[in-house]
Amino acid sequence: MIKSSFPPTPTRRKPVVGICADRRMLGAHPFHLVGEKYITAIVEGAGAFAILLPSLGELQDIDHTLSLVDGLLFTGSPSMVHPQHYQGPDLEPGTLLDAHRDATTLPLIRRAIDQGVPVLGICRGFQEMNVVFGGSLLQKIHEQPGRLDHREDKEAELDVQYGPAHPVVFTTAGLLHRITGLAGTQVNSVHQQGVDRLGTGLVAEAIAPDGLIEAFSVVDSPAFALAVQWHPEWRFAGNPVSASLFEAFGEACRIYQASRLPVMKPE
Repeated sequence: MIKSSFPPTPTRRKPVVGICADRRMLGAHPFHLVGEKYITAIVEGAGAFAILLPSLGELQDIDHTLSLVDGLLFTGSPSMVHPQHYQGPDLEPGTLLDAHRDATTLPLIRRAIDQGVPVLGICRGFQEMNVVFGGSLLQKIHEQPGRLDHREDKEAELDVQYGPAHPVVFTTAGLLHRITGLAGTQVNSVHQQGVDRLGTGLVAEAIAPDGLIEAFSVVDSPAFALAVQWHPEWRFAGNPVSASLFEAFGEACRIYQASRLPVMKPE
């Protein structure tokens, strides 16, 4: 029997990243779903082992969840955060909501950041993180005076929908600036909601031409805690900024993983 030259050791395990799922009805049955583009970005871009976390609210203990992961990704979604969580106006009838996801992600985000678990939020995840820190959301950015229309053309091909839509400027010396070494970049724009009031303890990382905050980080977070309004997971490997973002998140997860490994004492 040939022995591997790389025996299994705790330090060789890939970091585990939990990806929070949407709860959607398919026919008469509820399913817990995560878009493959997010999973691929974590596995290939962050170099991590992905696990999907169902949106079951209090049915699954937060501390147990956090004991299993070295990082968390909060994804985009067609659904909206319920306005009751930020004292916002009622949404139009028929707006897709996901109360099960709200009940899962909102408590989990704050607990994870407080415990130093690396966190990355994208689109809905970006909005969730702002709400968790006491911020509020604009529900229809395109109806606000002086704002751009940040929605995609739903009739266009996906490469067009997720193509570059407008520039953002990175905050000097901010986390995105340090990760990429750039002053800004072009981003896609696939959303109609966005930050109205930025949450307490958050700092803007990227600004759109109309002044809309497109990324923020958590001030004084013990670990990586960043959220972006655009979709870096889309064809991330061909975009140096997106690739750098997932690489940095993966490295933060590896550092957190190493901090949890038992110290091996010499014999």
